[in-house]
Parts: sequence; structure tokens; C-alpha cells
Amino acid sequence: MHKKVIGIVHNVPVSSGHAFSEASIDIYTQVENIEKALDELGYSSIRIPFTRDVIDFIQKMKEEKVEMVFNLCETLDDDPRFAGHPAAVLELLGMPFSGSPSMAIMLTTDKLITKRLLKAMGIMTPNYLVYDNMSAFYPAVLRFPVIVKPKFEDASIGIDQESIFEDEIELGKELRGSFKRFGTLLVEEYVAGREFNISIFGYPSPRVLPIAEMDFSGLPKELYPIVGYRAKWEKASFEYHNTSRSFLQGLPHMMLRELERTALECFRLLMLRDYGRVDMRVNGQGQIYVLEVNANPCLSLDAGFAAAIQQAGMSYIDMVKELVDFMEQRSRNNGSPTAHIS
Repeated sequence: MHKKVIGIVHNVPVSSGHAFSEASIDIYTQVENIEKALDELGYSSIRIPFTRDVIDFIQKMKEEKVEMVFNLCETLDDDPRFAGHPAAVLELLGMPFSGSPSMAIMLTTDKLITKRLLKAMGIMTPNYLVYDNMSAFYPAVLRFPVIVKPKFEDASIGIDQESIFEDEIELGKELRGSFKRFGTLLVEEYVAGREFNISIFGYPSPRVLPIAEMDFSGLPKELYPIVGYRAKWEKASFEYHNTSRSFLQGLPHMMLRELERTALECFRLLMLRDYGRVDMRVNGQGQIYVLEVNANPCLSLDAGFAAAIQQAGMSYIDMVKELVDFMEQRSRNNGSPTAHIS
């Protein structure tokens, strides 16, 4: 039986020592994990980096006779604004690939567009203002404390304890510097409460995986309970060792159902496919706020999505096999099992 050659397409990370290199370099861990799983499943795979040299990329795909792709691209040249471009090229080639289509990746990478779409559909998300160093900016309309987030960055880049401000004066001192570093910013009301990560998996019918709650009990009161960059990536940091996830049993039935319903609504609204993650907070009054919709969460073995897969009774290899099945199913349904790169 013919086993298709599967390309593992990935962005090229920055080198160690650059700002936020920990998050960038993690792409190689994802590639290695997927590569090993495909090998155990009996598939032939080839790593293919995606760069601005699209002609070279297409030529490499031809030479290796790639027939489907695991799209692991999170940026292009570490620029998140181009996160959807690799998927767009694969779509133009007619190449079956894993994960969300280009439009979903582009929409969810832009936190401002995501929030506007959520609000338009009546899905609660924290109130916010946009700071672009040009338009009028009146933070007094917001309820403090507020958290400042880059409009485009992923993986908690640009978000840490220093991103939270308790008054207008302190906020005003830092905005221009943050804008100079990250570009357009969202200044968002901080929502106190429980934080949940809801992973979704499946095609064509997505299903909610066991829900993870972030455990901040190890943090002192002077630190805000957030999953910032240090908590995610800096292994020597206090936040990294005192922020964890747990899969709790016995969430109140109504809360569980509302979390699941909201996550699926976000998944469908923003046109995600195969897998994704929605991060939410529930305040003291039981109101659910969507913080972020992630179309391409990390697929490393030690990441939250793989943990949710395991909680659902699947192995990592099971997950990879299903993703291959999703691609093959789309290939059959589209009537074009071979990409147009001959």
C-alpha cells in the first residue's frame, strides 16, 4: 500500500539569545515530535522550512514529491503578521495540509479583529482600547487594572507582570515604549477569576477535549495570576515553576456546558479546522470572557494541547494519525488527491 510522503513545513526560528527565542526555537521540538510519530506510523516525512523564498519552497516540495503537509508555521521570519501566508501558499498549490485554513490563522493572529468578531456575535471578551500612537486614546473609559498586549504576537510574547497597570499614570509612562517595541497594542481590562484552556479537536465535527484550568496557587499575592511569557517559556523563572495546569473533575454542570458551548462557537465563528484552543476567564459572578482564540496551538508532547489529548484517552500518535486521516478525507472530498505542483 502506497504511503504518501508528508512534508513537515515549519518557520525558521531566531537563534538562541535573541528576544523571545525560547518560544521561537520551540518549533523544532514540535517538528521532532511530529516526525517521530509519523515514522512510528510508517509514513515517510521530510522537513521543509518556509521562508520568503517561495520559489525555493515550491521547488523543494516538487523534489521531495510531497503529497500532504503538516503545517507547523507560526510566523514567517518571526513576524506574526505573516502567520497565515504559508497556509495560503499551500491552498494555492492545492496541497492538503493539517490545521486551520489561511483565513482562520490570519484572523486569530490579529487580536483586534478577533475581539471585534467575538463582540459582534455577542461573545463576551474583556473591554479594551487600541493604542497606535496616532489616534485619540482615553484610558479613563476602562476599568483598572488593565493589561497591555501586542496586537499580533502569540505565545504570550510581550505579556508579563510588567504588562499590567493599576492606574492611568503608570500606563502612560510605558505605552510609547511598548508601542515602539511591538507596534499596535490592545489595552484590555484585566478580568480577575479562574482561567481555563479549552482545546478542540476533530474534522469535520470538532469536539471539546477535557478542559484544563490554570493553577496559580503557587504565586504570591503581589503577582497577578496570568500566564505570561516567563510562565510559559523561561524555565529558570519563578513563574514557570509556580504556574501549572490541572484537569479538574466536577466542574459545575452549567459552567462546563457554557465553556464548551462558547469554545465551539469561537471555533466555528473564526473558521478553525482540525484543532485549536480557546482561553477563557470566569469572573466571580460566573461570567465567561474569551481572552484568546488560538488556531495553531503548540503541538509539542509537553504542551497543553497534547495534555488534553491524553486526558481524552488518546496517545500522541493517535492524534497524529487522526490529523493524517483528516487531510486524506479532505483530499478525497475535494476530488484532488494530488497537489498541483507537478
